[in-house]
Amino acid sequence: MTEILICVAVLGALGLVSAGLLYGVARRFHVDEDPRIALIEELLPGANCGGCGRSGCHDFAVACSEATSLSSLSCPGAGEEAMKRIAAIVGLDAAGAVRRVAVLKCAGVRSCRPRVAFYDGPRSCAAVAAVGSGDTLCSYGCLGCGDCVDACAFGALRIDPETGLAVIDDKLCTGCAACESACPRGVIVTRPRGPRGMRVWVACSNPEKGAVAVKECKAACIGCGKCVRACPHGAISLSGFMAAIDPLKCKLCRKCVDVCPTDAIHKSNFPEATVNQK
Repeated sequence: MTEILICVAVLGALGLVSAGLLYGVARRFHVDEDPRIALIEELLPGANCGGCGRSGCHDFAVACSEATSLSSLSCPGAGEEAMKRIAAIVGLDAAGAVRRVAVLKCAGVRSCRPRVAFYDGPRSCAAVAAVGSGDTLCSYGCLGCGDCVDACAFGALRIDPETGLAVIDDKLCTGCAACESACPRGVIVTRPRGPRGMRVWVACSNPEKGAVAVKECKAACIGCGKCVRACPHGAISLSGFMAAIDPLKCKLCRKCVDVCPTDAIHKSNFPEATVNQK
């Protein structure tokens, strides 16, 4: 019995000494956090998506509180109004960051891509990409398993059961690029949102020669160059057999959309043409 009491007393003494040491260390190295950090965090979405290039929302808030300029700091999930309020909190000018949105560089709906195999495994784009080219002839298009949907913290993506393609809701998309990182084929990319959300892009990722690409997918870019010749602003270039549109040069005239023989060039959020009726 005496031995047990001694052990209890020794352990209790050690606990008290350890607690005292921890308390002293905590007091000695305590750092008061800038109260502005908590105010900034309240304006952030809290998704920790990494779209700002930081490890999370708290890290972004810390960076804003320590910054001398917000020119390189922008939270796509928070939006412009939140960034203006953050700028007011830290006493800096709000940076004019370009808002971005995700687009799908694939137009290969099921009717356009011949099915040549049947995949029987985990419903994951990463898994399919790791074992082969998928169940269609095109080994560059959207796999439609929804890895991007799982990666999106804002509910901006879904898989259309009819087309088998990812669908992006640009009203919910924040341009955080989480879906871009999750796509093993790189068919989702972020681009400037454009004035009033209007934008034009090449919805294809197949770099094969035109004759090969169109056999793999009827909606593929065939590298014919008609869009390049039609563009009066020099915004379109050909890299191999793939057209690319520079969003900074594009004036949204849509002449490229009209001349594309496979409808591989897509447009978004343009007002519908109206016909004057007498």
